[in-house]
Amino acid sequence: MKHIIVFISLFFSFLSLFGQDDDNPVKWSQEVRKINDTDYELVLKGDIYEGWHIYSQFTSEGGSLPSEFTYKKAGETYELLGETTESETVVEYSDIFEVDETFFKGSAIFTQKIRLLDPSVNQIDINFFYQICKEVCIPVDEDFSFVLDGGVAVTENKTIDERSKQLSSALKLDLKNKEALKDVKEDIGTGSSLWMVFGLGFLGGLIALLTPCVFPMIPLTVSFFTKHSKQKSKGVVNALLYGFFIVLIYFLLSLPFHVFDSVDSQILNTIATNIWLNIAFFLIFVFFSFSFFGYYELTLPSSWANKMDAASSKIGGVIGIFFMAVTLAIVSFSCTGPILGGLLGSTVLEEGDVAMNLSAGMTGFGVALALPFALFALFPAWLNSLPKSGGWMTTVKVVLGFLELALALKFLSNADLVGNWGILKREIFLAIWVVLYVLLTLYLFGIFRFPHDGPKAKLSMGRKAVGLLSMGVSIYILLGLLGVSNLKLLSGFPPPAFYSVSETESDCPLGINCFKDFEEGVAYAKKVDKPILLDFTGWACVNCRKMEENVWSEPDIYSILNEDYVLISLYVDDRKELPETEKFDFQYDSGRIKHIETVGQKWGTFQSVNFNAASQPFYVLMTPDLEILSHPVQYTDSETYRKWLQFGLARYKEK
Repeated sequence: MKHIIVFISLFFSFLSLFGQDDDNPVKWSQEVRKINDTDYELVLKGDIYEGWHIYSQFTSEGGSLPSEFTYKKAGETYELLGETTESETVVEYSDIFEVDETFFKGSAIFTQKIRLLDPSVNQIDINFFYQICKEVCIPVDEDFSFVLDGGVAVTENKTIDERSKQLSSALKLDLKNKEALKDVKEDIGTGSSLWMVFGLGFLGGLIALLTPCVFPMIPLTVSFFTKHSKQKSKGVVNALLYGFFIVLIYFLLSLPFHVFDSVDSQILNTIATNIWLNIAFFLIFVFFSFSFFGYYELTLPSSWANKMDAASSKIGGVIGIFFMAVTLAIVSFSCTGPILGGLLGSTVLEEGDVAMNLSAGMTGFGVALALPFALFALFPAWLNSLPKSGGWMTTVKVVLGFLELALALKFLSNADLVGNWGILKREIFLAIWVVLYVLLTLYLFGIFRFPHDGPKAKLSMGRKAVGLLSMGVSIYILLGLLGVSNLKLLSGFPPPAFYSVSETESDCPLGINCFKDFEEGVAYAKKVDKPILLDFTGWACVNCRKMEENVWSEPDIYSILNEDYVLISLYVDDRKELPETEKFDFQYDSGRIKHIETVGQKWGTFQSVNFNAASQPFYVLMTPDLEILSHPVQYTDSETYRKWLQFGLARYKEK
């Protein structure tokens, strides 16, 4: 089980790899000390922010990742004299990894002696991989150059070549009426998105209540508070406090994601569109689903629960109640863990602020989990109306297992779309979903069973009702697969209609004539004298598909898009490599250089540089001579979008 925890910890740390910026919690300086004509000492000094630490090269195996130096061309033009030495370190025992870990606090100094084999060498290049950690660990990969001039190293100023400068300049637009860009409209935006995610988390918490890890604990815990308090009011207060701490604990679990989110404004897009992360999500959700099917059980180390339980007994009072809530979270992990994983996955798929979304979802989950403890403490007579624990809770877990598999397929689909592999086309995706819901229906009607099912018994009315619902879902998806239904209820989850097994005339949404290159689209707009709808989208963007399938498909909106505008759709997550002649380095005003090697990197940079935005969908109306016609909009409703298109069209005709 320890290895599962380590994997999950490293996985979330891995997310931060894709969002590094210049605000590193450690500042490095370099020095070269000349010993003689051939021998030098390279010194790398780091000033570490308070509260952060860096792991040593020699920290114990089985713990956090050690620091690692790679000396480029070592053994060719120079040789290393001994190992890289370190300044003073701190050693502490890690409860998570169960090993002693060695790390630096405050400062870190690394020293390496070298001997030149080629007297003409005047610079040593190294690569340094390390983890800078606080509540979470951020892996960093940095290059350093030491100039052998006998004194302090002169750091080479990074610059870009003339071709890259020209291509970078071409990426920046000379926009007119840029003031309109400051007022971005997202009518179904952050506020409603947060409530939606909160509701999703609340629903997940209600489902978790019905599992065998949580449900039996409700009467036991409530009875404990009401019977072990001298005053009834005191027992009620303690139970309410217990519920509050449950909410607090699940909220606190979301805080590390605020660190991730602050690292890079595009981290949500990076997570949602990175091929290997999506495959990792897919494998994790498959792993979760089979635990719900009863083939194995996910548990946190029992020592954690024992320590928390012992702490609650010894300390007592408010702090003791807090440790009781922590004990519940640990003991119930085998059931709540996969549900929280599903919440995490759904949050990643939801457009917006990933950290705020996750906090809202975790809070909703905690509220639902805490609610019965508070209500039954206030009204203890209600405990008699609770149904008895039994096989129905196992059925709940199996249903969740099938839902986890369905969600897992979405992440595999994202990887397939972004990678443009053509493996999981729309029809194949829908066919697998049909099979999953048919299997769920057969299970609910008792046709087959799983290892942890109890003795075969008469089917309850509730199980039959859910079985009929599952059958209805499978029929609904099957009708969509056959082209009878448009599957609007599932918009955003299956691949887009143009990503099909059958040959389609257009690879644009709804068959609308579109351009996937900005300059080509602008040239065509000038030719036909029409305004431009600039559509920043993504293959793995759920809300983009919802807009296309639910809003763009409205007959009057479709007509405007198809006849009155030139649609330019730029996919910011397209991993297709640019031709060698179009690859370049883009240098930001801060001096940071970004390598533009794929179509998505080009259009993602294009969006952030010109429109100061990183989210999708992001729609801009402009004239062919680059004048902004109206404020941009994001995910919104049909009526708002229709009026926005009409307003932009009227402005264009006035001009």
